[in-house]
Amino acid sequence: MSTPPRLPTEPFSADDINDRLTAILDAVPDAIVVIDAGGRIESFSAAAQRMFGFDPAEVIGRSVNMLMPGPYRDEHDAFIDRFKRTGEARIIGIGRVVSGRRKDGTIFPIELSVSEATFQGNRSFIGFIRDVSERKATERRLEELQTELAHVSRVSEMGQMASTLAHELNQPLTAVLAYLGTALHLLESGDGHEKAQSVVERAASQARRAGSIIHKLRDFLGKGQTTRRPEAINTVVEEASALALIGAKQLQVQSRLELDPAAATVVLDRVQIQQVLVNLIRNAIEAMAHGDRRELVVRTHAAEGRIEVSVSDTGPGIAADVAAKLFQPFVSTKTGGMGIGLSICRSIIQSHGGDIRALPNPAGVGTTFTFTLPTGGPAD
Repeated sequence: MSTPPRLPTEPFSADDINDRLTAILDAVPDAIVVIDAGGRIESFSAAAQRMFGFDPAEVIGRSVNMLMPGPYRDEHDAFIDRFKRTGEARIIGIGRVVSGRRKDGTIFPIELSVSEATFQGNRSFIGFIRDVSERKATERRLEELQTELAHVSRVSEMGQMASTLAHELNQPLTAVLAYLGTALHLLESGDGHEKAQSVVERAASQARRAGSIIHKLRDFLGKGQTTRRPEAINTVVEEASALALIGAKQLQVQSRLELDPAAATVVLDRVQIQQVLVNLIRNAIEAMAHGDRRELVVRTHAAEGRIEVSVSDTGPGIAADVAAKLFQPFVSTKTGGMGIGLSICRSIIQSHGGDIRALPNPAGVGTTFTFTLPTGGPAD
C-alpha cells in the first residue's frame, strides 16, 4: 500500500527541510559555494560540480583557493588573513569578474558575488558564481567586428581620396626625378660638384616628404589591434589634420589649427581617434565644396576632466530632420554615401568614454562637430 502524500499542514522534519533546500539549491543554474570563516568549503552545489568538475568529496573541508588560479589565490589568502585579524569582510555584496580554475587546470572567467550568513554564532560566506566564458567570447567577437568595420571605413575613406593622394605623391616624386636629372648633368659637366650635392639634398628632402605621406597612410590603413596608451592630444590632432587636409589647397580651403596648450595627454587609440578626425575633416571639406566661403578650423580645448576636440566648417549646415538621426547607421548627407562613417565615429568615441555631437555654428553659417575624451582615459 502506497504512503499517502503529506498534507500541507503537517510539519516538515529537519531532514525533510535539508532535502528540500538541497533540491532547490541544486536547481539553481549558478554555482553556489559555501565556505566557513577560515575559507574552507562547507557546501558545493550541483551546478558548482558541473562548472568546476569536482565531486563534493574532493572539495569539502579544503580551502576554496583550490578553485582559483594565481593571483586570485593569493588575494583570497590575504583576504582570509585580514578577516581573521580584523573581522572585516571587504568583498561582501560586491560583484566582480575574476577567474576560476577547473579540475583539469583550465582557467575561465567567472562573475562572483559573495553574501554573508550567520548560523548559531558561526559565520559563513556564500559565493554565487556564473560562468561568463560565452559572454566574454561574444564581447571579444563584437570588438573584433567593430575593429574590422572601422578598418573598412578607413579603406573606403582613402579610396575616396585616391586621386588627391596620387597628385600629392606625384609632386615630390616628380621633383626628385628633376633634381636627380639636374645633378647628373652637373656631375657630367665636371665642374658642378658642389651644386650637384645641393641638388641631391633637395631631392632627398622631396623623397622624405613622399615617404612621410606613405608612412602616415600605412599607419592609418593598418588593420592592427586596438591599442590604447597615453598620447599628446595636440600631436594626434596635428597628424590627423595633415593627412585629412591633403589636397585641401587645390580646393581653396583655408584651414587653421587652434590647439590649446593646456590640452594634455589622453589615454586613447591613436589610429582610431585619427580616423574620427579624418572623417570629420573630410566631411567638412566636402560640405564646403560648392560654397564661396571655405574656412575650416580644428580646435582642442582643455575642460575640467576632459578634452574637447572640434571641427568647424562654413558649409550649408545640416537640416534639422537629418541632424536628429545623424549618428545612426546608414544615415548620410552625401549623395551615394554609405552612412556608416559618423556611426563608427560615435562608436569609437563612446568606447573611449566620451561623446560626440554636431551643432550649428553661432554665426549661422556651417556646422561644428565636437567630441570629448576624458583625461583619465575610458572607464573600465
